[in-house]
Amino acid sequence: MYRSAFAVAILIVVAWTATATPLGLSSDQERRLERGEIVVLDILPPGDRAIKGQGGTALTLVNASPDAVWGVLVDYPRHSGLYPRVTDALVLEADAAHALVRYVVGVGPFSFGFHVNNYPDQTRGRLEWSLDRARPNDLFRESWGYWQVEPHRQGVVLTYAMAARTVLPAFLTRGAERDGLVETVRAVRERAEQSR
Repeated sequence: MYRSAFAVAILIVVAWTATATPLGLSSDQERRLERGEIVVLDILPPGDRAIKGQGGTALTLVNASPDAVWGVLVDYPRHSGLYPRVTDALVLEADAAHALVRYVVGVGPFSFGFHVNNYPDQTRGRLEWSLDRARPNDLFRESWGYWQVEPHRQGVVLTYAMAARTVLPAFLTRGAERDGLVETVRAVRERAEQSR
């Protein structure tokens, strides 16, 4: 009996800690999050440490249900309105555990295509993705990351972590990844809140 009570207590503490301070936010970052700001961290998603990527992690509160936020994330054909410079998103393969999407980004007068494998797990509220290196990818050499949807009071904490390496020199794209984090999280938040 004591073991089961102890196990329940540990689970409560772990669950409370996970939702109370995602990614170990400071008290200042938590206050900013509560005020509706998008908090950006210099933390790359887990991946091959040998690959030098640029990116980070962004978090925001979304005043919508987890299902509404999840629906926005897995509506792949409509990603062109979420990710900066994405002009087209075409689902090439899809089942419950995987979706292969071909994206096209426009940079000035040029267009570049790339392929991304998405691995949705709605029970965990997590959508992981990575570049499909077996297919042609014009602009990206590497790209990987995840979305995390965690219930929080009247809505969710939405986390977007991404890293990328392009064919362009890193100094040319350094600010674009960080700006893209904020733009993307804001777009998902707005779309999910409108769908309530």
